[in-house]
Amino acid sequence: MKYSKQEVMQYVQEEDVKFIRLAFCDVFGKQKNISIMPEELPRAFEYGIAIDASAIKGFGDETHSDLLLHPDADTLMPLPWRPEHGRVVRMFCTISYPDGRTFECDSRSILKQAVQDAEKAGFRFFFGAEQEFYLFNLDDNGNPTKEPYDNAGYMDIAPEDKGENIRREVCLTLEQMGIRPESSHHEEGPGQNEIDFRYSSPLTAADNAMTFQTVVKTVACRNGLYADFSPKPLEGRPGNGFHINMSVKSPDNAAHMDFVIAGILAKVAEMTVFLNPLESSYERFGNHKAPKYISWSSENRSQLVRVPAAVGEYRRAELRSPDPSSNTYLAFALMIYAGLYGIQNKLELQDPADINFYKADADTLAKFKQLPENLKSACVLANSSDFIKKHIPDAILEIYCNR
Repeated sequence: MKYSKQEVMQYVQEEDVKFIRLAFCDVFGKQKNISIMPEELPRAFEYGIAIDASAIKGFGDETHSDLLLHPDADTLMPLPWRPEHGRVVRMFCTISYPDGRTFECDSRSILKQAVQDAEKAGFRFFFGAEQEFYLFNLDDNGNPTKEPYDNAGYMDIAPEDKGENIRREVCLTLEQMGIRPESSHHEEGPGQNEIDFRYSSPLTAADNAMTFQTVVKTVACRNGLYADFSPKPLEGRPGNGFHINMSVKSPDNAAHMDFVIAGILAKVAEMTVFLNPLESSYERFGNHKAPKYISWSSENRSQLVRVPAAVGEYRRAELRSPDPSSNTYLAFALMIYAGLYGIQNKLELQDPADINFYKADADTLAKFKQLPENLKSACVLANSSDFIKKHIPDAILEIYCNR
């Protein structure tokens, strides 16, 4: 449900809300928040709430540490795991300098700009997210172990699948927050799970992906477990993927997806450091359905881009290389810009690679370009990319590539 500022203040009063969490994320997509009391809400809407950003990676130093959080009323959500009396709600925020300028390292604002640029060009993009995570047991001191919660396999059922009740609780919690999951199941790895979401606008999809990780970690903790979204939690086992489904619409409903896919394939290597920001991200590539080569095909899960069966305006593309450690706002923004690049330049889509890359011989594989093999290589490509420099602020590029 969408709220106006006045409706938010009325909701807070009528629903016995005692704390309002103002949420944002750092440049790597790690969620942060500050809680305010209801009487501070009018000030938050009119002027913003000041934070000391000097301790947040990429948000400045002690000499320029003041930033302001401006809550978006549209994003109001109750937190169902908090008490019903003295309730807690959350809103995502945009970030500005005290003089009103947008903070350049606010990745949510970068995605907002990408959406606006696409709409000016006559296109609307939509995203659906599929995030994988592991559930691990805790030790006697409550610290995470690497002991999986179960040893079930892909789409197994209870009793082998112990994560069934956890996924159910996650989905019901999300529904209480107005977020509708599409499906859930056990994944290939022991203790590994996946929950998928319906299509929505880029900003809503990114906010929901951020909320999803928080809900999963909270529900897991309440059940004495640890939810791990890292790219490669267990050596020799499947990594966690963040498969991003993307579609585009225009007023004439023309078939633009070929251009969009071509644009993504053209720019994906340069974007990879933002889709796969950790050293361990690159340990996924080339095994357990995680792509290594720059290619596309229909319904083929060994490809970088998979195009599920559909035609016309319902055609979509699934990018399979990102992992859940990425900043969703930056990932979506770059995918939009890459799609626009393909449309505006009418890039010709290469022939589909209707092969299984995990079984192909060396001569066949040599015909295809590869994703960067490690974080260092990904940084080199990003630093030399005019496309990245056009759409990612220098400060964020510097942080990602010179850590």
